[in-house]
Order: sequence, then C-alpha cells, then structure tokens
Amino acid sequence: MEQEKLGVKTPEYVSLQFQLAGLGSRSAANIIDYTIIIVTQIVIMLLLLLAFNNSFSELFFGNFESILIFTVIIFYFLLNFGYFIFFEYFWGGRTIGKRLLGIRVIQENGHNITFLSSIIRNFMRVIDSLPAAFAIGIILIFAHPKHKRLGDITAGTLVVHEKSKKSRKQTPLQKYIMKKDIQKNDLALEAIDIKQFSQKDWRLLQTYVHRVVDVPAKEKAQLTVQVSDILLPKIEDKITNRRNTKEEWLLILYLHLKEEWEY
Repeated sequence: MEQEKLGVKTPEYVSLQFQLAGLGSRSAANIIDYTIIIVTQIVIMLLLLLAFNNSFSELFFGNFESILIFTVIIFYFLLNFGYFIFFEYFWGGRTIGKRLLGIRVIQENGHNITFLSSIIRNFMRVIDSLPAAFAIGIILIFAHPKHKRLGDITAGTLVVHEKSKKSRKQTPLQKYIMKKDIQKNDLALEAIDIKQFSQKDWRLLQTYVHRVVDVPAKEKAQLTVQVSDILLPKIEDKITNRRNTKEEWLLILYLHLKEEWEY
C-alpha cells in the first residue's frame, strides 16, 4: 500500500509521479503532531495556573476565572485546528509530524495546498475522528484507492511521500552553484514570499538553471534578462545586496523554490 504510485497531469500539462502515503506513515505523523499539541496545551495550562496563583477549584469557579476558562477553551480549539492549517499552508503541505515522516499534502492537480483546502480538510477532522480514535478516517484511508480520508475527499487533496535523497554525487548544476559561492541563506525569504511563485514560475526557473550551466555567454545573458524580468520583481524588496548578479539571484531563488516545489 505504501508503495502505490499515482500519475498527475497539472493544469500546465506537466506530468508528475507521486508515491501515495498510506495508513502507516500518516498515522505516525498524526501521533507526532497531536503529541506536540497536547504537550503545548498542558504547558499553557500550567503557565496560566502559575500566573494567576490559583488552585484548580478556584480556576474553575471564580468569576474572572470563568472568562479565563472560556478564553482557554477557544485557544485550545484554535490550536487543534490552527496548528494543521498554519503549517500545511505556510510549510508546503507539511506539519512537523509529516516533515519527520517525509510526507506532505498537495492538491489533486499537483499544486501546493491552498489555504481554503487546508481549512476544509482540517475542519473535517471532526467527522474523521468519529466515533473515536479517528475510526472513520482510518477506514477511509485504508479503503480509498488514493488513501484519502473524508477531509481529503472534500478538499481535493492528496498525501504523498516526498522524493528521497538521490546519490550524493554532485550534479553539474550543484557544481556550478558551488563554484559561484552562493547559498540559500544569501537571500532571506519568508513563507509568504515563496507563495508568490506559481508552479509555472517554478518550471520556468527550473528550465533556466539547468540550461544556464552550459549555454554560451551571449545566450546566457539574454536568457537571464528575460527570466529575471519575470521572477525577480516579485522579491525586489528582499534583494538588498546589489553585489550579486541577476543570474546569481535566480540561482539563489532556485534553492528556495526547490524545497517548495520539488517533490
């Protein structure tokens, strides 16, 4: 089950192959994520008790404390759902548990998960968890041909394995980047900056960086201008060091987008 493959054709007519994540890896990721959530909730409760210097009985029966309890309940609700929504959207379909297990959530068309899809799939956890211990979700993942729980079905998402690391032998592109003495940390990009780039942008950049390695100098200069005019304006405010060339900025951008788009 864990080795099942799925072919997807994106709206840009790019064919992608994914390895579907099965019940085992998804369950393990879920256990890690809920452990993090529960530990966080316990720590917050203990901090509140210490901050207000009250016993448990006073905390639950005092006047002001009743407002505090209501606030805590709301916070716990937001933490249970917000944790998954925040990480899945801003971390490329990964939560901490999913990252550790090497899996991620994507749209059925191969694109990164959207904010709306993340909200839908995670609010459906309420039904997937019925009657207890995610019984409905487990049965559906086991029975569905694409290993989907109800949240995935309604949101149009898939959970897939990320590509494993290939041979340590350096590719011509890796050697070229190393020779340029540039690295990802040369450009500070936040998750919201990365979200500006579509899969079409990624394919353009991916094609460019693999061609730039051995293309003639004149053609390289023209190609660099064309691609940089399309992509670099989206992060112009982040480019503070003007010593780098446009080619180098595109290579650094590639290092950022590679983590987001290369499954």
